[in-house]
Amino acid sequence: MFSSDSRYYQLGTYSVTLRNGQTVTATRLPLPPTTPPALSGYYTVQQNDRLDTIAARYLTDPTLFWQLCDANNSPSAAALIARPIVGIPKGGQS
Repeated sequence: MFSSDSRYYQLGTYSVTLRNGQTVTATRLPLPPTTPPALSGYYTVQQNDRLDTIAARYLTDPTLFWQLCDANNSPSAAALIARPIVGIPKGGQS
């Protein structure tokens, strides 16, 4: 279901029955990191920036945008990109 470099890869799934009786599979959410990663610096968000392009530039992989969220204790990409400054984690956790 998820590629091996996804943050959801090893979290597992569970079944949920909706009100209409349909059963769907849901993915467990990752817990926030207990210790925030060390930062290599900060990026000042510009108009029309996207986290995937920031991740591609600083983490060398656009799919690692979630590492920016984790490093900044942000629940979502939309919440993080709305901030004026984004912390850039050292290295990658791929």
